[in-house]
Amino acid sequence: NGFAIAGTDKEFHWAQAYIDGDKIIVSSKEVINPVAVRYAWENDPFDVTLYNSINLPAVPFRTDEWVEK
Repeated sequence: NGFAIAGTDKEFHWAQAYIDGDKIIVSSKEVINPVAVRYAWENDPFDVTLYNSINLPAVPFRTDEWVEK
């Protein structure tokens, strides 16, 4: 939970994510060609579920540098 992806239109949609080895695979039926991912990118993320091997939560991150609207 907590992942969102966007295409070139810069519109983010909630996404499904799963761990495959040392990668996180993120997808959404609403985004055909994703170009950006965000995780827990909210003022108060409440439903984050990504933890490392010593049970510490992942920090919020984003792969884009788009200016917020």
